[in-house]
Amino acid sequence: MATYKVKQKYLVDNFAVLELLTPAELEVGWSITVAGVDATFNGNYTIYELPQYQLISVDQQGDLILDPFVPLANQVCYQLTADDVARQAAVGTVTWTPKTCTWITSQNILDWLGISVATAGDQTFTTSCAAAANAFCFRRRYEAGYVDSLTTVPSEDVKLGTIMYGAGLYKARGSVDVFASFQDMGQVQVAGMNGQIKQLLGIDRPACA
Repeated sequence: MATYKVKQKYLVDNFAVLELLTPAELEVGWSITVAGVDATFNGNYTIYELPQYQLISVDQQGDLILDPFVPLANQVCYQLTADDVARQAAVGTVTWTPKTCTWITSQNILDWLGISVATAGDQTFTTSCAAAANAFCFRRRYEAGYVDSLTTVPSEDVKLGTIMYGAGLYKARGSVDVFASFQDMGQVQVAGMNGQIKQLLGIDRPACA
């Protein structure tokens, strides 16, 4: 969860804009919670735009019209049906809570490895591997330009890539950067996230390619 302080607010043509005190790691389409500003601005919203200039109007096509002579950093814009509010000082917070990706489960990893858990500790660690794989693979695909559901895996190849990544985490248990092995004096060099997993996830290339 990340929380950012608000320092300015204004509302133009049913679009609210909050200027934040510090740079924020936010993206268009993310859900945010606005609190402590006032009854008009507070609530749960979806980020519509992150404009770098002052919003002055909205045209007939619904496009935001910005003033290129008034740069304003760290702005968050969302749709809000209410009367216009002139730009003014404000207090309050904008909070973003990351959602959880649930593409695979610990059982998917165990099935791929062909093993069963021996202890409760094994089960806990496998569950952690699944959660880490879900979060990492979802984030990497988002960074590559894909817009995926958090609950429904987009395709079987992406699912397999996520399972393979989670299995790699499990196999590296007790090690920093290599798989445990009874060969080669106990260690086998592994070159991080291998090409096959990247290929299955469709990453390291644009989503439109």
